[in-house]
Amino acid sequence: MSAHSALPIAVIGAGFSGTMAAIQLLDSLPSDRPVLLCERSASFGRGLAYGTDDFGHFLNLRASNMSAFPDCPRHFEQWLAHNAADLPPDEAPGIRVTPVGTFASRALYGRYLSEILTEAVTGSNLPRLRLVNDGISDLMPGPGGFAVRTEGGLSLPVAGAVLAMGNLAGAGEPYSRHRADLWSPETIGRLQPELPVLIVGTGLSMIDAVISLRRSGFSGPIVALSRRGLLPNAHAPTEALPVPNLTAADLRSLTTLTRRIRAMAVAADGDWRSVIDALRPIVDFIWRSLPAPERGRFLRHLRPFWDVHRHRSAPPAASTIEDDIAAGSLIVRAGRILSIEDEPSRAVVTLRPRGAIEPERLTVQCILDATGIGRVSETSDPLLRRLIGRGLVRPGPFGLGLDVDSDFRARGLPLGGPLWTIGPLMRGALWECIAVPDIRNQAADLAAGIAAELARAEAA
Repeated sequence: MSAHSALPIAVIGAGFSGTMAAIQLLDSLPSDRPVLLCERSASFGRGLAYGTDDFGHFLNLRASNMSAFPDCPRHFEQWLAHNAADLPPDEAPGIRVTPVGTFASRALYGRYLSEILTEAVTGSNLPRLRLVNDGISDLMPGPGGFAVRTEGGLSLPVAGAVLAMGNLAGAGEPYSRHRADLWSPETIGRLQPELPVLIVGTGLSMIDAVISLRRSGFSGPIVALSRRGLLPNAHAPTEALPVPNLTAADLRSLTTLTRRIRAMAVAADGDWRSVIDALRPIVDFIWRSLPAPERGRFLRHLRPFWDVHRHRSAPPAASTIEDDIAAGSLIVRAGRILSIEDEPSRAVVTLRPRGAIEPERLTVQCILDATGIGRVSETSDPLLRRLIGRGLVRPGPFGLGLDVDSDFRARGLPLGGPLWTIGPLMRGALWECIAVPDIRNQAADLAAGIAAELARAEAA
C-alpha cells in the first residue's frame, strides 16, 4: 500500500455475499481506497453453495434470475449462452432447458462467479482488490477502524469491515463419529450397499446429497428425516400476479395473514406459486410489520411450510428425487432424533416418528447433516464468538442472525467501529437475505452506504 493510499475496507468471506460486496465497493469507493477480500479456503468467489464439482447439483432459481448484477439482469444468461458451446460432454448436462425456464448447475455458477472475481482483480492497471487467503481470527477496534488479525499471524489495519460469512453451520447434534460432511465427499468414505445412509433434513441440501450419493455409485437405501418430512415443491409454469395490497389488519395477525394468502390462491385457481411469487417483493415488509409474537409463531409453526413453497427445486433435481422415492430406495420420514449410539462401523439412531409414542431404532453406516442454516446465537464460529463476547456485535431477532440497522451496520457497543454485514447473517432482521436476487441488491446498497459514510467522515 502506498503512503498516499487510504486504509482499505475488509470483506470477510468470499462466497457470493462477500464477492459481490467487494466488487460493488470497488465501484463505489474512491480509486485510492483498496478492498481486502478475506477467505480461509483456497476457493474465492464460489463459497460453499457453488463450490461443488457435481454438475448434477442445480441452482433452485432459473438462470434468468441469477445475474450477479442488479443493473444487468441478463448477465448470467448471456454468460451461459456464450459458454454453452464450449462445455465438455461431462459438463454439458449442467444446463437444462425446461418448460419453466433454463436451469444451470451450481458448478457452472461457481465458474461464473470466479470469472467475475478474476476480472475484478486483474482488470485495472492499479489493482485495488486484494485477496487475503487466510482465516480471520479477530477484529480489534483501533484508531481509524480495526486491526484485522488472521490465523496466520498477520495484523492488517482497515477503515472498516463487512461480515459476509454466508450460511452458518448447524450444531450437528447429537454427536456421532459417523457423521460426514455433506460438502466434502472424501469424509464419507467407502459405503456398503446393504446399509442405509441417514440424511438429517429433507430440504434442498438433502436433494443435493441424494444426487451426489447416486452419482458416486451408492445404490443402497437412503433415509431422509426431518421434523415434518416435507419436500421442496418443484418449479412449474406460473402466471404473473400483481403485488397484493395487504391491509394493517392483515399484518397484525399471522392467522389473518395466512387466511388472506390462502384466499388469494383460491382466487388464482389454486396457483399458489403465482401467489408466493407476487408476495416476493414485499416479504421483508411483511416480516417487519408482523408483531414479534406473530413472527415467533411463524418460526415455530409455519416456517417449514413456507420454505418448501418458497424455495422450490429445479425440475431435473425434483425428477431425480421422485424416481428414487418411487423405486423405494429413498424413504422420507417425519420425526426427530433422540440419541445416537456409535458402533465401530455403524451408528444406531433412536428416533421418534412424528405422531408416534414409541421410539424406533435405525442402524445406519453414515449420517449427513442437511438441516440448513445454523443460528448466530448457537454458532461455534470463533470470530463471531469473539465479536459477540466483546459486544461488538449481538444476535438479532430470535437469535437467527446478527442485529443490524437499516443501512446494514452491525449493532453492538458504540466503540464497535465501522462494521457492517450482508447476506444470510442478517436473517431475522430481514427474511429475504439468502438468495442471489436479494444479496446482489444488498451488495450495491451496502457499498453505496459505506462510500457515503467514509466521505462524510473525511469531510468532518
